[in-house]
Amino acid sequence: MQIVTWNTQWCCGLDGRVDVARIVQGALALGDVDVLCLQEIAVNYPSLAGAPGDQLAEVRALLPAGWQVFFGAAVDGWSAAGRQRFGNLVATRLPVLAVQHHPLPYPPDAGVRSMPRMCSVVTVRDAALGPVRVMTTHLEYFSKRQRMAQALALRALHLQYGAQAACPPPPCSDGSPFQSPPHTPHALLCGDFNLRASDPEYAALAAPLSPAEAEGWADAGTPALYDAWQLLHPGQPQPPTFCLFDDRYAPEPFACDFVWASDSLRGQVRAMQVDGQTRASDHQPVWLQLG
Repeated sequence: MQIVTWNTQWCCGLDGRVDVARIVQGALALGDVDVLCLQEIAVNYPSLAGAPGDQLAEVRALLPAGWQVFFGAAVDGWSAAGRQRFGNLVATRLPVLAVQHHPLPYPPDAGVRSMPRMCSVVTVRDAALGPVRVMTTHLEYFSKRQRMAQALALRALHLQYGAQAACPPPPCSDGSPFQSPPHTPHALLCGDFNLRASDPEYAALAAPLSPAEAEGWADAGTPALYDAWQLLHPGQPQPPTFCLFDDRYAPEPFACDFVWASDSLRGQVRAMQVDGQTRASDHQPVWLQLG
């Protein structure tokens, strides 16, 4: 199973040109990709650089036959331009078992620029691994308070899914909304976390499970999530994914786009690469292979 995660900056390259096809083609060229997670997909934002239109429809039209596309709008509102949406997209050629979208905490932080954030979750069936929960997100950039709240919420969400897999509700196949959904301990959490590996929010995501968190389904002391790069390259920093060619936001490039793996998948992480060449966005795409 291969996955690509990429903050697309509404498909606006460093040349100032909005080009959805360049993003889709560039992402699929990274490997034999099964799941594509794109952050910052825009629908009807004529005031943004490059005036993006309906990028959700454009992605759908550009993907090969058989792919399914799911969109979670963190921002969904109306302006003089009409309805506008901005958020995360998950596309896959694998069978889809379930889809959920989770708004993330948005605590007040007076005087700080911010927007709502969310986590989109698509559970797919891989031929070798079975059900795998793919979670993609984009955390707040400007507000550290909001970013920490969102990191803690992602951790809690991941643990909740894991506990459900260990203690599922009774089987039901009556065709009602109570019919049994797929539960799996296998999970990947990816996206633009807007944090560095040295930040406390990173530590919060990876912190060992407390006895209360682990009760009934895991071992206390086990990390909640594993940084996939560190599983492959212990102690080595991940190659930068931001500000590689543009120093508007930081004087030096750094990694803020990560892939995290559940304990059940840590032995399945086989390879991971950062594309350090493309300038199709202000972020670099990340490719991961499982199994």
